[in-house]
Amino acid sequence: MNSHSVKSIPDLPNTAPPFFTTAIDELSSSEQFLLSMYDSVQTSIFIVDVLDNGDFCYLALNPTHERCLGLRSEEVRGKRPEDILSPLDAVRVRQRYIDCVRFGQTMSYEQCLHFQGIRTWWSTTLTPLRDHQGRIYQLIGTSKNITHLKQAELAGRIQAEREQLLKDTANSICQGEELEVIIQQTVLELRQMLECDRLMVYHLVTQESGEIIAESTLKPEISLWGQKINAPCFLTEHQEHYKQGSIHVVEDIAATGLHPGQRDFLAAIQVRANLVVPIIQQQDLWGLLIAQYCWEPHQWQQSEIDLCKQIALQLGIAILQSKLQQQVQHLQSQLELQTQEHHRQLQQQQEFQALLSKITEKIRDRWDVQQILHIVTQELAELLQVERCYIELYDGEKTTTTVSSDYCPDADYHQESSKQILDYPHIYQQLLQKQPWQCAEIIAGWKPTLKFVSQLACPIFDAQGIFGNIWLIRTKEEKFAPLEIGLVEDIANECAIAIRQSQLYAQTTAQVRELEQRERSKHEFLKNLSQELRTPLTSISLVAQTLEGVLTPNGIIDLDLVPQLLQILHNECGRENNLINDLLTLASLKTEPDPPTFIEIELSTWLPPIVDSFRDVANCQKQILTFTIAEDIPSFQTDITDLERIITALISHACQCTPANEFIQISASGNEKLIEIKITNSGIEISQSELSQIFQPFHHITKNDPWKSTNTGLELTLVKIMVQRLGGLIHVDNTENKLNFTLQFPIS
Repeated sequence: MNSHSVKSIPDLPNTAPPFFTTAIDELSSSEQFLLSMYDSVQTSIFIVDVLDNGDFCYLALNPTHERCLGLRSEEVRGKRPEDILSPLDAVRVRQRYIDCVRFGQTMSYEQCLHFQGIRTWWSTTLTPLRDHQGRIYQLIGTSKNITHLKQAELAGRIQAEREQLLKDTANSICQGEELEVIIQQTVLELRQMLECDRLMVYHLVTQESGEIIAESTLKPEISLWGQKINAPCFLTEHQEHYKQGSIHVVEDIAATGLHPGQRDFLAAIQVRANLVVPIIQQQDLWGLLIAQYCWEPHQWQQSEIDLCKQIALQLGIAILQSKLQQQVQHLQSQLELQTQEHHRQLQQQQEFQALLSKITEKIRDRWDVQQILHIVTQELAELLQVERCYIELYDGEKTTTTVSSDYCPDADYHQESSKQILDYPHIYQQLLQKQPWQCAEIIAGWKPTLKFVSQLACPIFDAQGIFGNIWLIRTKEEKFAPLEIGLVEDIANECAIAIRQSQLYAQTTAQVRELEQRERSKHEFLKNLSQELRTPLTSISLVAQTLEGVLTPNGIIDLDLVPQLLQILHNECGRENNLINDLLTLASLKTEPDPPTFIEIELSTWLPPIVDSFRDVANCQKQILTFTIAEDIPSFQTDITDLERIITALISHACQCTPANEFIQISASGNEKLIEIKITNSGIEISQSELSQIFQPFHHITKNDPWKSTNTGLELTLVKIMVQRLGGLIHVDNTENKLNFTLQFPIS
């Protein structure tokens, strides 16, 4: 409101009342003149009575003011400001009257008032009239309608602000500012320019729902930020029109032909006037720019609509630019990763080639296949950084394999030294077909923890047959890369050459020894015959010596078998089977899970038997198990198989983690919208960092020994996935030495 100026005028004579309170036949000529001016001048004149109690009521309007307001003097006579004006305008007008009486001087001011829903500007002069005792008993106001001047002034200001807003938004887009910053700043400035109560950007997440990502409000109490809004007035039948660029204008929800559901929704979120402009992104509806008046109707001007449309267009450009920037950044990141991977692969290829050359050179220099195989296992293990590398060889019938060379830096890691092929058909069927085999699995490790193990086996063979396999074991959650597999296959080929070369060398050596033996026998016979002819006694002696030499065989060197390694503990087969089942379940839930089968259940009868099944376990472990369920808990639809597995896994986890003499509490409650199930166990303290990892695969609570239980480390991971599959939420917190799991399922 513009500030007013105050000036004083002489008081009217106190000897007689003013002209408008005297009968016409008693008026003087000057008063008659004033009365004629009151009726005929083009200035709006109104008269206000100042009552004894300090209140105000209207006495009369001159004809000019009647025409401006559309009200007759008789209609306002005796009425207070609140009877004619809106509550807000009445407060402002009454304050002017109070100021005029308090100061006792003429006041001039400009004021904006609403008559019949139309906003008009007035330049008003308010003059107090005194009686013969000096009391102000009436106020005379003269007003001039300056709406056209204010509109012109406002239009100029709005145009300048509009151009500046568009310029600022364009500059922000060009400078590459964050999309969230651009949208929020634009929303703030646009609301201030439109002088509306609330302005927001609504982003469509799916075809049927969305979220408010930016908002500016006149008052905090009308904010919709953070609320989940099912917005039929934003979408529904208007969605196709929005995609075509159409806008939706509501000047007064009480006066327009809105669908009752839309009107009720707008009223529920305190909307009186509504303007919705679509934000289009590459011919798709990305979201909506929404301006709202919350307390009074508003006649939307074309300039306001055009401004919102231009802002929506610029926001669409900003969104497109943001997407392009993200794509460019992603491509740059991918290119950088590819470059790094390329350099890594080149370096790895050089290292692999050096190892292959080294092994090839050593194979050429050595005939001892056992020594060659030992070099291969050690060099491969160190280069590929695996926990174990060993070479197994088949027996003649291809029914058994025996470890011939083994390299394991960790002396605590044990593996069986021989295998029956029939025990592992899924592995050796592929290997005997001269194809490499690879797997990644969870096993019971050689330390008190579970290990993710990647295994690779490459057959050692040549054109004439297959000798065995090279095995590599890595305790990392990653498979062997194709480049690594290629290296192992190349080295397997070199091992096949070495083994075949060793076999040929052994055969050649045996043949040479046999020929030498024959040659020696021949020379010995000739020598003995010669000596027999000379001296019979010498011949007899030589014959005895010859017979002795013939009868005494040469020694045969047998190779010692490599000491046998311990076999993997068989009692862990059950654990491995559980791990494999959990991995299969996890894989199926993440790839193409079967949809859940929803049926309606009564928790009050369904849940107690599940909880009771754990009471014996809790009693044996000296744990205090309690269960409470609300009497008025409603029924709801769910997949009972998944829900039972969720509840069972969480109670089992609580039993495993709860020390003796501590309690386990299970409770269930609900209302018409939500079912909540809570599992709490005491006696355990978890750090916030560890708490954030509790749903990660293979994570165990550090203060408890995972080997004391049969869990696989995947139960809580599966629980979270199944809860989400049922449309629910799971939350975990640790307060006051208590671990709390809270399940929430919506009631559809």
